[in-house]
Amino acid sequence: MHRLDPRSPLVLDTFELGRRPGTMRRLRLTVPAPADLGTEVIRVLPGSRLDLELRLEAVMEGVLASGTARGRAAGECVRCLDDLEQGVEAEFQELYTYPGRAPEGDDEDERYELDGDLLDVEPVLRDAVVLSLPFQPVCSPDCPGLCSECGARLADSPGHSHQVVDPRWAALQHLAGDQPAGGAEKRKK
Repeated sequence: MHRLDPRSPLVLDTFELGRRPGTMRRLRLTVPAPADLGTEVIRVLPGSRLDLELRLEAVMEGVLASGTARGRAAGECVRCLDDLEQGVEAEFQELYTYPGRAPEGDDEDERYELDGDLLDVEPVLRDAVVLSLPFQPVCSPDCPGLCSECGARLADSPGHSHQVVDPRWAALQHLAGDQPAGGAEKRKK
């Protein structure tokens, strides 16, 4: 296990809480967003402003950290590929246990422990923010996207269309040009 850096903006000191269940501390922080806070399509840009409202509560097993993170995400619309920016708000809650006080039955990989009096909120924040981002972000709910034939942006030309002949009927198309407008010629007997 590596030691936490108390100078990191997402590492919080719980010394004031002591180990007395029921004590609580509220914090409001503005921190730079860590790297990799998003997906390939949309993300909170590294170093951008992230506003945190936190509540740290001492409980029997450790410290319960609850909070809300607010920021701005940037990405591209999955329909028309235009750049987009939207607000992000994510709520989170996690128990940071005192060493050796983890509740029975907890998965060791999913558990967070205090490092002395320090806790690192970054992994919990990352999970909450990434899960709050849209899976397929769009610039507007009614974005028509791009033309599948030529790639033109359909919002710029609403009547855009192509005359596409079904390849199964392409061989018969030359016959359609030879027929009179009224249909097939009547045969003489």
